[in-house]
Amino acid sequence: MDRRKRRRFRLIPIVGYTIFALGVAYFFTQRASTTVIFVRHADTDESMPSDDPPLNARGRARAELLADFLEKFDVTSGVNAIYASDKRRTQETAAPLAARLHIPVEIEDHFDTGGFMRRVWREHQGQIILVVSHSNTIAPLIDEIHGKKGLAPIEHDDYNNVYIVSSPWYGKVKTYFLEYPDPSSTIATSGAAPAASLTAEPASADGGK
Repeated sequence: MDRRKRRRFRLIPIVGYTIFALGVAYFFTQRASTTVIFVRHADTDESMPSDDPPLNARGRARAELLADFLEKFDVTSGVNAIYASDKRRTQETAAPLAARLHIPVEIEDHFDTGGFMRRVWREHQGQIILVVSHSNTIAPLIDEIHGKKGLAPIEHDDYNNVYIVSSPWYGKVKTYFLEYPDPSSTIATSGAAPAASLTAEPASADGGK
């Protein structure tokens, strides 16, 4: 066998490996991350004798600010699906963004953490999903999808926290914490909607298992 043929045979494994490596890289780049955004419902009218109070004027203004913030949220696309609980306050918080994006608000039992998150993963893999929930359900839902454990408790007057859990097709789940602006302090009495001021700052990023 002459030198030219020997060189050709040596090149075959190299070319084969290169094609295989490029194929694997393409395969993984086509598997988009699944991103779930968790927020608590906005401020409620606590003067109402009900376990399902509506949003007050400040809460409605906050819901609009949340819509301003998330309407611009873009990784590879915007929010693809929106979920709320069976409580009026979560649905009213989700409503402004849903109206702008022409997306229905899906109602789910947020205490059924396993069943709820399985549905989200089954129906929206590779998409961006907003979940408007409650102070006592957000941490268990994040834990269910292997986000950050041991989240600080959500205080009674904490409404503007945004938890983003990004789960790649392959690799470590990441949990990010942001805050969107509070409504103007005059909203509670006037009921007018504030002008949007979108200066959310990333506070932390932490990996889960």
